[in-house]
Amino acid sequence: MNTKLIAGKKIAIIGGGPGGLTLARLLQEKGGHVTVYERDFNRDTRVQGATLDLHEDSGLRALEEAGLMDEFRANFRPGADRLRIIDKNVNIILDDSLAGQDEASARPEIDRGPLRNILLDSLLPDTVIWDSHFVSMSKINGSWQLDFRNGTSFLADIVIAADGANSKVRQLITPIKPFYAGITMVEGSVYNSETALPEIHKLLNGGKLFVMGDEKTIIVSSKGDGSLVFYTGSKTDEHWVTSCGIDFTDQAQAQSWFQKEFAGWDNIWLGLIGKATFPLTVRPQYCMPLDQAWETQPDLTMLGDAAHLMPPYAGEGVNMAMLDALELSICLTSGQFSDIQSAISGYEKQMLRRFAEIGQITLHSTAMLHSANAITGMLEMMN
Repeated sequence: MNTKLIAGKKIAIIGGGPGGLTLARLLQEKGGHVTVYERDFNRDTRVQGATLDLHEDSGLRALEEAGLMDEFRANFRPGADRLRIIDKNVNIILDDSLAGQDEASARPEIDRGPLRNILLDSLLPDTVIWDSHFVSMSKINGSWQLDFRNGTSFLADIVIAADGANSKVRQLITPIKPFYAGITMVEGSVYNSETALPEIHKLLNGGKLFVMGDEKTIIVSSKGDGSLVFYTGSKTDEHWVTSCGIDFTDQAQAQSWFQKEFAGWDNIWLGLIGKATFPLTVRPQYCMPLDQAWETQPDLTMLGDAAHLMPPYAGEGVNMAMLDALELSICLTSGQFSDIQSAISGYEKQMLRRFAEIGQITLHSTAMLHSANAITGMLEMMN
C-alpha cells in the first residue's frame, strides 16, 4: 500500500449510494480524507428499490476488501434469491426453490436499506454531509468548489461523481449521452404484502418472480420489511412517459393503463396496481454507448450509473458500482501510478473495458426478456 497520491488531499464523493459509500470506506481504510455529499435529507430517508443480489466477483469482493463481510452476513436475507419464472396466466414454469440460502450462495441478497446502513456505520463520524443536493462545481485556485442547492459550498482536491443516472458531474467529463434502450418500466411498492396481496405473497415465497408474456415483463421482489416491489417492462417510444397522457399519481388512470397494456394477463397482476402506494415511478431505460471513451482528467472521475448507466435486466448495476469503487481505490493507493491522473486513467480504462462486456450482456438480456420467446430464452440462459 502506498497512499502518497492522496496524502493531504481532500476527496469529495458526490452521491451516497452503494458505490459512493463503498469508495469512502475503502479510501478511509487507507487513510484518505473523504467527504460524501448526499442529497437525501438524512440517513433515515426511506431507501427505494428492490433487493440487491451481490455477486462474488464484484459486490461481495468489494465488501470483503472493505472488511465488512461479518456485517453483511448478519444482514443478508437467506432464501431471498429464490426465483420463480411464471407466465402471464400464473403457470409456474421454473421454481428455483433450491437457490442458495446461506452465505455460500454465489449471489446472496440484501435489502438496500441494510446495505446502506452497513456502509454508513463503517465510516468515520461526519463523513456524510446530508441534505447536499449538488448544483455545480468550478475551479478556484487549483481546487474544485462544489456548490449545493442549500447554499453551502465546499472545496475539494479530487472529485468522484457517484451521483447516478442523471449525474450533473458527468457533463464536466464527457458530452457522451446515453441512448434509449427501448423499454419503459413502471415501478411501485406494496406494503404488508402478506395481507394486501396474499396470492402474490405466497407465490413470492420470500424471493423474486419473473413474469413474462406478450413481449412484456413484470418483476416482483420481496423485501425484508414485509413489502414487495414490482416493475413492469413494456416496449414504448422514448418519450412515452410525457406523451401518453397518463397520470401515474392517479390510481384509477394507472389501473386503466395496466388493464389495456396487460390485456389477457391474469387478474392477479392487476392487484399490484390496486394495492400499490402512489405515486408510481415511470422509468424509461437508458444505456451508455458500449464504446464510450473520454480524455482522463487530473482530479475528476466517476463511477456507477454516472459512468455506465444501463438497464437493470442483468442485475449488474450495484455490483458494477461497488467494483468500480474497489478498483478506483486500488489505483489511487497501490503505488503503481506516479500521479493522480495516471491512477484515474488506469481505473477508467479497466472500468470501460468491463462495461463494454457487461453492457452487451445487459442489452442482450433486456431484449431477450421482452421478446416473443422470453420464457424459453430465460430458461436457456439459466441452464
